[in-house]
Amino acid sequence: MALPRRNFLAGLLSSPLAAAYQKAAQSAPPMRIRRIETVYWKAREDAPFWPHWTWLKIDTDSGVSGIGETYPRNANEAAAIHGVAGELIGRDPRDIERIWADLYRSFDYQVTGGAEMRALSAIDLALWDLLGKSLNAPVYRLIGGKTNPRVRLYNTCFPYKYDFLREPEKIMRELIDTRGIGAIKVWPFDGAAQRNGHQYITQQDIDQALEPVRKLRDAFGNQIEIAMEFHSNWNLTAAIRIARALEPYRPMWLEDMLLPGNPNQYRELALATSLPLTISERMAGKMQFEQLLAARAAKFVMFDVTWCGGLTEARKIANMADAYQLPVAPHTAGGPLLFYASTHLTTASPNVWIQESCQRFYERDWPAMLENPLAPRDGFIQVPEEPGFGMKIKPEAWNHPAAVRQVSGT
Repeated sequence: MALPRRNFLAGLLSSPLAAAYQKAAQSAPPMRIRRIETVYWKAREDAPFWPHWTWLKIDTDSGVSGIGETYPRNANEAAAIHGVAGELIGRDPRDIERIWADLYRSFDYQVTGGAEMRALSAIDLALWDLLGKSLNAPVYRLIGGKTNPRVRLYNTCFPYKYDFLREPEKIMRELIDTRGIGAIKVWPFDGAAQRNGHQYITQQDIDQALEPVRKLRDAFGNQIEIAMEFHSNWNLTAAIRIARALEPYRPMWLEDMLLPGNPNQYRELALATSLPLTISERMAGKMQFEQLLAARAAKFVMFDVTWCGGLTEARKIANMADAYQLPVAPHTAGGPLLFYASTHLTTASPNVWIQESCQRFYERDWPAMLENPLAPRDGFIQVPEEPGFGMKIKPEAWNHPAAVRQVSGT
């Protein structure tokens, strides 16, 4: 007799490795959380590394610390973190699942989401970083080991050397020649959405937005992959029109065309185009993703580990996607720990299509604030082997004079 689908998914989410890493964690020296510190900047221009995130540090009485991160509503997220500091101080930081469940239920009384879920994500990442450091092990070893020794990357075109609307081929050529990256993400339809109040799109709008896509295909043919980002700007009618206009250019995916709250509308969009849909960095928690997966709309599952509930929840979402035989493609266009933590997850996951990267970050911003910035090679990234997530922040970055710092505990 077949198990009901929900029972099957519930069993799947209990990783066979859970007992192994819990046993390893119990062998670590006893410790308690004693202090929580947040650091953020009021504006990106306040520091030379373009910050728009909140860093979190959890200190223990054993001297081991862990770093977490979320973004971009920094003051709200820092307030949410310190708002639950009393529920964290004095607890054993190795009890990651218990802490996650307790905080989620606490936040649910406030209608969990937004700053609360991002705060939980930062706390969870700090606990995983702390666990790895306490065991002298990289996090990927605690969640399954090295499934993917290297993880394939695409580039998201944040402002840097060239404008992707005018010179996308220059960005792509430089990435191929210097980094071996052969995939690029652009969002040329956003201007029309702003002009038209997200209500409609004209053929003239479409022709204008297709220009950078044409330039990329003309310059590189099928040598490259093109990912199309839409930032949830469109209604269903406009999204179908755009998708059909893009079909001759064979993009790798159409990302977040609609607002994420109605999976049935995404299903209708999926049936209206031959192009695959990617959904959605904006969603938080496995229950939202279960509804999305049940709608059979997505061909790629995207999440952000600093938004969706941290590594604890991202692992479960990735496992759910695997049960539907779908690949994941994590969103990493945030702070540096987002990229480090995502790389540990993709290194350990068996259903990874590709991972996001930003040339500006690893060439310009991260070297200014990190002692060991990650950088792509031959189109791939390799996970750091240091304990925890392996990200080392320069003291002058953490203690930057423009940073806003707050401490709970002693």
